[in-house]
Amino acid sequence: MITLTVNGSRHEIDVEADTPLLWVLRDHLELTGTKFGCGVAQCGACTIHLDGEPIRSCVIPAAAAVGRQITTIEGLSGDRSHPVQKAWIEHDVAQCGYCQSGQIMAAAALLKRKSAPSDADIDAAMTNICRCGTYQPMRAAIHRAAELAREVS
Repeated sequence: MITLTVNGSRHEIDVEADTPLLWVLRDHLELTGTKFGCGVAQCGACTIHLDGEPIRSCVIPAAAAVGRQITTIEGLSGDRSHPVQKAWIEHDVAQCGYCQSGQIMAAAALLKRKSAPSDADIDAAMTNICRCGTYQPMRAAIHRAAELAREVS
């Protein structure tokens, strides 16, 4: 039995300590916004925040998240009011949509670190793979999200 804090709520879950965090989130907590892509931390579809930092949840054992704050796409904003979510919709970024929750989580973490990222900052931070190739709309949406975030501040 492990105890995890996910999106601000505490959960006691009966899983093996080495169960990948991704499967705990999806199968045990039914938070299916975080996607399985590759299983080897390369594609980024499973990106979540662990203590505010973006991580690939497919390779992190659940036990490594005990005592830490886990945020999934569902916890970023319940009403799509996060600046990144607003900008993603405004710029119509998603095509197939499969990678988008991981992309949004990576972008949100970037904007938490840098309020006005350059194109180079965005390119360095956004290492998730998009099979549809929506990298240019993502970059534009991240710049727009930075503007939206500054308007709120």
